[in-house]
Amino acid sequence: MTTAPPPPLPGSSPPASTDPDEELRVLIQKLARRIRNERGGEGITDSQLGVLWLLASEGRSTPGQLAERERVSAPAMNRTINALESAGLVARTPSDVDARCVWVTLTDEGEQVVAETRRLRTQWFHDRLDELSDDERAALEAARPVLRKLANS
Repeated sequence: MTTAPPPPLPGSSPPASTDPDEELRVLIQKLARRIRNERGGEGITDSQLGVLWLLASEGRSTPGQLAERERVSAPAMNRTINALESAGLVARTPSDVDARCVWVTLTDEGEQVVAETRRLRTQWFHDRLDELSDDERAALEAARPVLRKLANS
C-alpha cells in the first residue's frame, strides 16, 4: 500500500514540476509578476492600474467599455473608478450627446502614475538584462519571435 506524500510545510515552496512546459509557464508567470510589482502610485491595485493603462493607451472610455475590456462586472468597475476618482487619478465627465453616459479620462496625476510605472518597469527590466551574459542575451533575443507569437495568440 502506498501513501500520499506529506503536504508541504507552511511557507515552503511546492515541489518543482517535472513537466518542462509547466516549468516554462511558471517562470514566465514569475517574471510577469515581478515586473508588475514595479509601479508608481501609492496603494494602486492591479485592477486600478489596468484601468489607468487602458485609458492611457486608448483614451477616454465609458465605465461599461472599461468593464468589458477588463472582463469585470459593471459594479466592480464602478468601485474601481470610484477609488481612482477619489485618488485624483481619473475624472468623470458627462457626455454632451447622451445624458445617461459619462466619460472616464485620465487626470494629469493619473498620467504621471502611468509614466512612473512605465519608467520603473523599464528600469527594472534593463537592470536584469544588463546582468546577463552575451550568450544569455542572444538566447533571449532568439526567443523574441516565439514569445511574441505566444503573447499575441
